[in-house]
Amino acid sequence: MAIKEEQEDLKHQQIKVEEKEVYCSQGEKQIELKQETDTCMVVPVDETHTGQKPFSCVTCGKCFSHKRDLTRHMMIHTGEKPFSCVTCGKSFIRKQHLTGHMRTHTGEKPFSCVNCGKSFGYKLALTRHMMIHTGEKPFSCVNCGKSFGYKLALTQHMMIHTGEKPFSCVTCGKTFIRKPHLTKHMMIHTGEKPFSCVTCGKSFGYKPALTQHMMIHTGEKPFSCVKCGKCFSHKPTLTQHMRIHTGEKPFSCVTCGESFIRKGDLTQHMRIHTGEKPFSCVTCGKSFIQKQHLTGHMRTHTGEKPFSCVNCGKSFGYKLALTQHMMIHTGEKPFSCVNCGKSFGYKLALTQHMMIHTGEKPFSCVTCGKTFIRKPDLTQHMMIHTGEKPFSCVNCLKSFSNKHYLTKHMRIHTGEKPFSCVTCLKSFSQKQNLIRHMTRHTVENL
Repeated sequence: MAIKEEQEDLKHQQIKVEEKEVYCSQGEKQIELKQETDTCMVVPVDETHTGQKPFSCVTCGKCFSHKRDLTRHMMIHTGEKPFSCVTCGKSFIRKQHLTGHMRTHTGEKPFSCVNCGKSFGYKLALTRHMMIHTGEKPFSCVNCGKSFGYKLALTQHMMIHTGEKPFSCVTCGKTFIRKPHLTKHMMIHTGEKPFSCVTCGKSFGYKPALTQHMMIHTGEKPFSCVKCGKCFSHKPTLTQHMRIHTGEKPFSCVTCGESFIRKGDLTQHMRIHTGEKPFSCVTCGKSFIQKQHLTGHMRTHTGEKPFSCVNCGKSFGYKLALTQHMMIHTGEKPFSCVNCGKSFGYKLALTQHMMIHTGEKPFSCVTCGKTFIRKPDLTQHMMIHTGEKPFSCVNCLKSFSNKHYLTKHMRIHTGEKPFSCVTCLKSFSQKQNLIRHMTRHTVENL
């Protein structure tokens, strides 16, 4: 049966001719037959030049010109990766990908830029880098007009407009636009940190993080701002910094319309609307929108205060608290109120002060309806309803709802009296006691 089918197939491909110059058809293609023969064989046509893609993937329908390309594509669906690294065991679909990967172990970078001398392990990486010097960005977004140096960057950018995130975490379900972002995210669950600093031993989940970290030790800051000359360790930080000069804020909140320079700032801002607080304290269970807020909060339990003032020696749990404190010594108050002229050391204080003039109190108590200008004031107020007193004295175990109250209470045990009368030099542990004392001198002078 098989022999008969082969004969029939051969019969269809053979064509009898009488003239010397003849054409025959195969589908819609015309093939010129060789002269001086009575029987001809159909000459296969190179599908690459005709644009025909006869080989289709049965899984996703994608078409290819050559069978070998389809075979290689099928490995995406089957998960087959026949080329493995003998050093770390990582596997690849194509041999050239393994060849490029091996350079991460050998450190070889055979492709060098003729303009700046920077070297790369992959030719494609060099090609993309060259666009920095040429300024070439041939791929443009039809939605917003943003241009890119290579097609993959445009494809990934388009997902911002479509909302497509094809790579999902099997553990928590979080989705990503790019596969490397998913791979990096998975290390949160596995705890894997394969890249270690040879200087301090700190480990990282991905190589670019280690590269950036090494600049702390080397002091290298190769990216400079053309406007103010400020230097940065890596290019994305410079890109974000430039938006300070241009005023560009490309990331907007769909709920309230507020715009941000960085995508991370928008992500954190959105948690205000969603109420999400993904970072929780293992000691007291308190949750926070940002990881650094949790890090700072943990110091209330450990008592750690790593940031010290060089002028008076006072220590703080947060770097921002030290920065604000330093303005006491310098007298700097760069933020001024346009209504009353009062100046402040930091922007948030001015923003909150402005609410005095506008009457705005955006933070409301869900229990009694009382409103507040600042969120910390609402948080402290809520403890009246919950009875929570998270700040405890290590000497007598007395608890307080406010850290400030604990600080004042501790003076009972330490004997500290930081408030002194300028007239008689008598000292007090609390400011209100000094104010009350000062009225006596006022009465005496009458």
